[in-house]
Amino acid sequence: MENLGLCTDLYELTMAQSYLEHGKTGRAVFSLFVRKLPDNRNFLVSCGLETLLEALERFRFGDEELRYLKSLGRFKDFFLDFLRDYEFRGNLYAIPEGRVVFQNEPLVQIEGSLPEVQILETLVINIIHFQTVIASKAVRSYLVAGGRTLVDFGFRRAHGLEAGIYAARACYIAGFAGTSNLEAGRRFGIPVFGTVAHSYIMVFDSEEEAFRAFAESFPNNAVFLIDTYDTLEAARRTVKLAREGVPVIGVRIDSGDVEKLSREVRRILDEAGLKEVRIIVSGGVDEYRIREWVSSGCPIDAFGVGTKFITSDDAPHLDMAYKLVEYEGRPKVKTSPGKATFPYRRQVCRFYSGGLIDHDEVVVFGEAREGERLVRQVLRNGTLTEKLPSLEEIRETLKADLERLPERLRGLEKADFKVIIK
Repeated sequence: MENLGLCTDLYELTMAQSYLEHGKTGRAVFSLFVRKLPDNRNFLVSCGLETLLEALERFRFGDEELRYLKSLGRFKDFFLDFLRDYEFRGNLYAIPEGRVVFQNEPLVQIEGSLPEVQILETLVINIIHFQTVIASKAVRSYLVAGGRTLVDFGFRRAHGLEAGIYAARACYIAGFAGTSNLEAGRRFGIPVFGTVAHSYIMVFDSEEEAFRAFAESFPNNAVFLIDTYDTLEAARRTVKLAREGVPVIGVRIDSGDVEKLSREVRRILDEAGLKEVRIIVSGGVDEYRIREWVSSGCPIDAFGVGTKFITSDDAPHLDMAYKLVEYEGRPKVKTSPGKATFPYRRQVCRFYSGGLIDHDEVVVFGEAREGERLVRQVLRNGTLTEKLPSLEEIRETLKADLERLPERLRGLEKADFKVIIK
């Protein structure tokens, strides 16, 4: 898709045409924020900003897009001319990717002429919402894994190809070691992982033959999938092959009583002197199972995390909104019960106590306040104000924030955090 102009909702364009007809073209500020965290989230991870900036460059209306809009019979020629020349040249303020954030904090704020920024609503929400949802889910596995390796195995269960690709980006930011997704590996430089499926084992006349064949083909990546038939017997076959000089890096368990099997497999390997052979677990893995296995001392070295993370099954959406907060220098406020907004462009000031995050204050942008200022200007008149961080730098940003996170917020149970709106 070359132009992204139609990646919006109809009402964005009907509003924009009416704005132009009635002279409502003054300077406007829209703010993207989450009203309330899900019951099973203590914080979110800001994610998707670079993807949004790339999309803004492609948010255009070419001949094909304009022909379609004209065919709807709703839009006037002057408005189609406006869209033909559309190119975002406003200002964008954002909390950088990889920061820990909370409810009612402006993730992205966009400033420009009212029609110019109104039609971006759907694009902004779609991109920031999805990657923030996934990063916020993935980081929970990272926090409970205790340094064990995490790999994204979820591509096949993602809600579409692009969703799987950008989920791989989000989980890498959240601390995963890599992904099985080759397109994400190519596009973002994320390390890729993978060996075989059960069908590979089944196509050979014996399990041992399958193990030998794969080790011959990929001696530097010989991880054996050992639960196709009898997991413990496969572990013993692995020992036999290793003693014959067949290279073995690890074994993967994808089903069964993981706690019992991992202990027995570890015993079999260790008694044979194969202490360096890693045990990898996949299949139905999420942060709750990881916590259970880690806390009970299961000898698992790595986890393949798939369906439950890539669909964020326990919190698949956020109460995220893109709302007008300022027009022609005047405050704009929505007062609907449960959906109230706060006027003006905003800054988030973060305060620490004993090296840990204590509370945040959301204040009018430019107001003199203490604390670390999280919101930064990213675009000025449509141009980047500074070079964007690399994916590795974003990972390090989040890692630093997680180290400053109070212990109560690092757990999987609900805990409170104070956000003060000034």
